[in-house]
Amino acid sequence: MSRVLSVGVIGVGALGRHHARHLAQLDGARLVGVTDTDEARARTIASELSTEACDLETLLGRVEAVTIAVPTPAHAEVGLRALERGIPVLMEKPLAATLAEADRLIAAAARSGVQLQVGHIERYNQAIRAAEPYLDGPRYIESQRLAPFQPRGTDVAVVLDLMIHDLDLVLHLTGGAEATEVRASGLSVLSSHLDMANARVEFANGAVALATASRVSRERVRRLRLFQPNGYLSLDLATGLGEFMRLRSDWRPGTGAQLSDVVERLVLQAPAADALRLELQSFVHAVRGDREVVVGGAEGRAALALALRVAAVVQTAPLAPATG
Repeated sequence: MSRVLSVGVIGVGALGRHHARHLAQLDGARLVGVTDTDEARARTIASELSTEACDLETLLGRVEAVTIAVPTPAHAEVGLRALERGIPVLMEKPLAATLAEADRLIAAAARSGVQLQVGHIERYNQAIRAAEPYLDGPRYIESQRLAPFQPRGTDVAVVLDLMIHDLDLVLHLTGGAEATEVRASGLSVLSSHLDMANARVEFANGAVALATASRVSRERVRRLRLFQPNGYLSLDLATGLGEFMRLRSDWRPGTGAQLSDVVERLVLQAPAADALRLELQSFVHAVRGDREVVVGGAEGRAALALALRVAAVVQTAPLAPATG
């Protein structure tokens, strides 16, 4: 493998264009081209980044790795074309539209012996990185992810569009524990798919997660709260800030006049960095053999499986009529 990795981007829409922008500036990588079904858009992005716009087959013949940011229903088809040619893939989340498609992608990567990474970008969030040293088996996890409505992403339910970010984090934080019970509710409001959903997931290790996602909110919210035996972590994923509240080591029951006498508050800190850039860096390092893949196909499949399970148990019922 050459020192500088030749990389291409498949799909340069709202998210893929940022893949291309970062890869054009990333040490250890060289953006050799982009492709998109919207050829005019591909040419525009290519011109902005001093690279080339070309068709998919041509691009696959020039690269050592690709990132894929096409609509979810096309993930399997496009991903297989790359993997079956022995080209490592960073696939935007979700890994695929169905578990059968996810399995085909994983199997193709295994046959070719190449990396398949899934773009669960919140793994690189500043607040998550800052919390890592203090994580100690969270027992109750509460997530809230709200966003204003926009047409992009409405080709799938909000569970696969937004909530899957938090479901991946929950699986990561619980060590990949088995989900033993899932309860969920939701509504379709502005699209033909679920636009808001709430899920309660119980795990075999005793952990419980409560996740809320909506794409019909007036404001953007991305919060994660973790309760564990030694304290409570409150993380704002939107700002990258967080805090850890724990009992003071010198506190004794019955002492202290106020909360600060009992509880120690630690501000969580990690170096500020663009999460997508970190994700792309990790992919480049993995393909070059410098590091392991952060979120591999199996983890991407696990997040997809849990998201599909949540979507399957959602009960959509009409609102009860007002009384009185």
